[in-house]
Amino acid sequence: MIAPNNSATFTLGDRTVRRLGYGAMQLAGPGVFGPPKDRNAALAVLREAVAQGVNHIDTSDFYGPHVTNQIIREALHPYPADLTIVTKISARRGPAGEWLPAMSPEELTRAVHDNLRNLGLEVLDVVNLRSMLDVHGPAEGSLEAPLTTLAELQRKGLVRHIGLSNVTSKQVADGRKIAPIVCVQNHYNLAHRSDDALIDELAQAGTAYVPFFPLGGFSPLQSSTLSDVAARLKATPMQVALAWLLRRSPNILLIPGTSSVAHLRENLAAAELVLPEAAMGELDAIAAVEAA
Repeated sequence: MIAPNNSATFTLGDRTVRRLGYGAMQLAGPGVFGPPKDRNAALAVLREAVAQGVNHIDTSDFYGPHVTNQIIREALHPYPADLTIVTKISARRGPAGEWLPAMSPEELTRAVHDNLRNLGLEVLDVVNLRSMLDVHGPAEGSLEAPLTTLAELQRKGLVRHIGLSNVTSKQVADGRKIAPIVCVQNHYNLAHRSDDALIDELAQAGTAYVPFFPLGGFSPLQSSTLSDVAARLKATPMQVALAWLLRRSPNILLIPGTSSVAHLRENLAAAELVLPEAAMGELDAIAAVEAA
């Protein structure tokens, strides 16, 4: 069970959530497309996550599409009172699973309603607007039009809080002129640290930062230093990578995903792992080696 102490929690909108949550992306089929091979296993992972104290689940209706939200509803509805479900919009899937922009007012409105229907909710806790100006990473450019649409849906009572994903520091600052931003979800992990400055800016503002691909994503983190530190601490490399993120900044919320109950428990155990200062120094140096 994740210990519900102050160091293990952070604010997400008007909720206090445990910093080690769960990402539902892997509950869909290969390539995050189509149904899972074992739907019962997917249901079991979600139920175990909540039983272990997870109260922050990240999802999207374009996972599948529709698949993960429908599985979440089947597994957990009616939802525990303290469960915060975060979704994201502004993309759609092509017939072969392609990731395509869907940022028009009509597409964004449809996406919010799709999430509401498939999750069985009347209002979404948090909706992240994912920038699709560049599918592969943050790219400068205005998000005023799609964010204004999302803010209007918030005013109508369909969305409680707004976040941003795949964005730059300037886009966050510009976004705050349109609506309060409660979280930022970008690519970040032990080896991919281009958001270091942004994380610190958000921490000062009390805004949550949620790294996607915290364990490397489709190319899992591999480092001899990481493996050596893990061996000394009698932990797995992935547990060490998660523990490093938890210690990196108090505003970091983690959403590692898995379709395995055993792997879920392994991930959650990272919340109890203590990293000595010497180990932190070794791990901090990994990014410099990767960039060289």
